[in-house]
Formats: sequence, structure tokens, C-alpha cells
Amino acid sequence: MISRGREAEALALRFLEGRGLKLISQNYRCRFGEIDLIMRDGHTIVFTEVRLRRSNAFGGASASVDRRKQRRILAAARYYLSELRGSPVCRCDVVLLTDVKDNDIEWLQNAFTE
Repeated sequence: MISRGREAEALALRFLEGRGLKLISQNYRCRFGEIDLIMRDGHTIVFTEVRLRRSNAFGGASASVDRRKQRRILAAARYYLSELRGSPVCRCDVVLLTDVKDNDIEWLQNAFTE
């Protein structure tokens, strides 16, 4: 059985691919943390956090991407970029889902920066 988190990531991936983004890596892990999806949007590398919440109580999915979580994603993104040549344009997006059974998806482009 696939976990709800994996279902959410698969749904987010299909959603982003449907908008022209291309998958580079999924569940990228390093000593600084994990990045759910690394995508390419034209010439831009997009580090994507996928968040699933059963309801919007307590701020919903967006509230779960707090400053601490953002710092971990940014550290992992910096590490990923250190392995590449050049200085690509990049951004951090968040895909928010309330439930994997409906297609209520919110895509926050350039959701946070350093």
C-alpha cells in the first residue's frame, strides 16, 4: 500500500508535469535534509516541498512549512547546487494539498527565499 505522503507527491508531480515542469530528482536526500521534488522549469531549477494536511485547521498545509523547515530545504538545495557546475537560476516552491482524494492543489511559486 502506498502511503498518503507518496500519493501526495505523485499527485503533485503529475500536477507540475502538466504545467510543463520536468522531473530532475525525487526524494533527494543529503545530510542537511530532504527535498521532495527537484524540477526544471525552463532554465530554472525548482526545489519543491509537497505538504499534505487533512484539513485547514491550525493553518493547514502552508503553516507546516515554517522557518525551520524552510532553512532545512534551503540547506539541502545549497548542497545540491554545490554539486553542479555553474550558477543556475533556482527557486523554492511549495505544493499544498488538503486531501489526496480531491484535486484541491495550491501551487506557491517562489514561496520562500533566504
